[in-house]
Amino acid sequence: QVQVVESGGGLVQAGGSLRLSCAASGIIFSISVMGWYRQAPGKQRELVAEITSGGSTDYAGSVKGRFTISRDNAKNTGYLQMNSLKPEDTAVYYCNVRKYGFGRYEYWGQGTQVTVSS
Repeated sequence: QVQVVESGGGLVQAGGSLRLSCAASGIIFSISVMGWYRQAPGKQRELVAEITSGGSTDYAGSVKGRFTISRDNAKNTGYLQMNSLKPEDTAVYYCNVRKYGFGRYEYWGQGTQVTVSS
């Protein structure tokens, strides 16, 4: 059974930091692409950052320079370090794990709330 579980969300003041974790089980995490998405009330879900199995990263322009995505394949866990948080970063953050091609799959976590107060 595949599980993708996020943790680390919470309430923080503007300018503060949080680190989100995404623990995956039931899949070969090391060959998966992992992405962090977020959805604010009344808005569509958007990609925040993603990291390939080879470690290449990509970021949304709004978080570039403030957020860092990383992964520890030995722990089947990915991370999103969020610094210099702004009120507009407030959203539910979701972890996505997927594999393309043969044996493709895509799984989502349940989400973790991040609230940044001004």
